[in-house]
Amino acid sequence: MEKNILLYVLFLVLLCSCSKNDREDLVDIVVDKDPPEQSTEEPEEEEPLIQTTPLPNNPQRSGDAAMGYEYLIAGEYMSSGIPYDAFLLGTNENPDNRLNRSGDNANIPYDYTAVTAPNGVRVVAPNCMACHASTINNEFIIGLGSHDADFTVNRAANLSLINSGIRAMYGGEGSAEWEAYDQFRKGLEAIGPKTMTQTRGSNPADKITQVLLAHRDKNSLEWQDTPLVTVPDEVIPTDVPAWWLLKKKNAMFYHAIGRLDFCKLFIGSSLLTLGNASVAAEIDANMVDVLAYIKSLEAPDYPFSIDNDLAAQGKRLFENTCATCHGTYGENSTYPNLLVSLESVGTDPELSNHYTTSSAVNDYFMDWFNTGWFGSSENSLSIKAEGGYVAPPLDGIWATAPYFHNGSVPTIADVLNSKGRPLRWSRSFDNTDYDQSKVGWNYTAQETKVDKNTYDTNLMGHGNSGHTFGDGFTENERTAVLEYLKTL
Repeated sequence: MEKNILLYVLFLVLLCSCSKNDREDLVDIVVDKDPPEQSTEEPEEEEPLIQTTPLPNNPQRSGDAAMGYEYLIAGEYMSSGIPYDAFLLGTNENPDNRLNRSGDNANIPYDYTAVTAPNGVRVVAPNCMACHASTINNEFIIGLGSHDADFTVNRAANLSLINSGIRAMYGGEGSAEWEAYDQFRKGLEAIGPKTMTQTRGSNPADKITQVLLAHRDKNSLEWQDTPLVTVPDEVIPTDVPAWWLLKKKNAMFYHAIGRLDFCKLFIGSSLLTLGNASVAAEIDANMVDVLAYIKSLEAPDYPFSIDNDLAAQGKRLFENTCATCHGTYGENSTYPNLLVSLESVGTDPELSNHYTTSSAVNDYFMDWFNTGWFGSSENSLSIKAEGGYVAPPLDGIWATAPYFHNGSVPTIADVLNSKGRPLRWSRSFDNTDYDQSKVGWNYTAQETKVDKNTYDTNLMGHGNSGHTFGDGFTENERTAVLEYLKTL
């Protein structure tokens, strides 16, 4: 289009720069010239132009993977929580200690960790496994996004009951236990009503971060009871990407806004209970090991049978059609690290647009990270919004349903056939309820949104349009590509 406009402008300039006689001569030439014969053949349909931006490589710090794992499951990157004894009394869950932890951690669920608060009180707080570990086909996998987490409820709704219980157990708000609990209470009170999703399985991570930043000074990182910016109520949902993909990526998050030092970005998980910038620096020293552990993770193998001959056909189709953006796999694998424009990919734009559109909360968010402690300390990060979404690596894609950045598509077969995608659908949230044929979750299409288990693509930020690149496949070709994707 831009090229056509440019030619048109040049033609006008040429026409206007001629004298009247020159223009008449020019017109005569155009009029007198015999028009070319019109072709009777149908014009070939042009392949859509995919606009991409290469993401620059940002060298990362190195650490010890074994130490990183221990820090993830037992480290003290949280510093406030529910007093240990009160937590044990208040939970009905019988932990299976699937992480083989010892001491206090052996008695609590895998997605919580017992830590010592600054005043010496033992407390329990959520850890990274709450979002970055899950079960599929009865296999527990660290690094698999939690596809069944329920954020549809206000997690601060029961705070008054918890507050009363802690006051009664430990002698009121003057106790050391209340002091150790207080920051956790404040953080939960802030995020609870503003981070509720419309559908189970959707994750409000972006919104949680924004709410917590609104309560923290960008330089000291100290908590402010009165928010420094007003955060709107709407939640744009995201799916949780698999950790094992990170070692290939030059930028973090679906919209690629996380640049430079990844370890700094990991500290965002501590903002709920973080004390101040000095504590953040101590946590940062351990995050190099966490990154090393995450980089050591490999995608899980597909647990069912694979038709190798069909997969070989699918590989050829994939490499001729999809590899330009998603890379190649096996020996001499490649990954191009491309940010694909919204116009090209066509998927729901709300998450990307949120960061490229100036607003009070977005301007605050960008300034907070880029000019505060996170962006100005040693090994700083950078938040840069260019618009669009990353074409991700596809290692272990079979396990990462639902698909797209917002989890709006239940199977890969639906990804490859946009016309077959359900507008509203629900699933059982049974981790074995898997569709081997369509590669993803078994689901039921629905006419209306029945309950929290219904994904409604008509809701803001929930759209399932775009990524129509598989629509040109025949059914046989699509089946072959699906079979190949099982091998990644």
